[in-house]
Amino acid sequence: MVDDKVEMNNDGESYSSLNTSDPKNVQELTQYVQSLLQTIQDKFQNMSDQILTRIDEMGNRIDDLEKNIGDLMTQAGVEGTDK
Repeated sequence: MVDDKVEMNNDGESYSSLNTSDPKNVQELTQYVQSLLQTIQDKFQNMSDQILTRIDEMGNRIDDLEKNIGDLMTQAGVEGTDK
């Protein structure tokens, strides 16, 4: 017997948990597993995209900070040292 239960994950999204101890058929189980793997892949891709966006934003902030420090050093009359 296949037992579908709806549960909540940490993000408040619902998902089905499937008790596969007695699936109706192999095709049904295969479709469920493929769907689950696709969902996991989609979420992983989404998180990867978010991480890359944040890294790009951090790089831009660092560039701005370096520019501002250089401007402040120029205003203070301090020469930058390039080694």
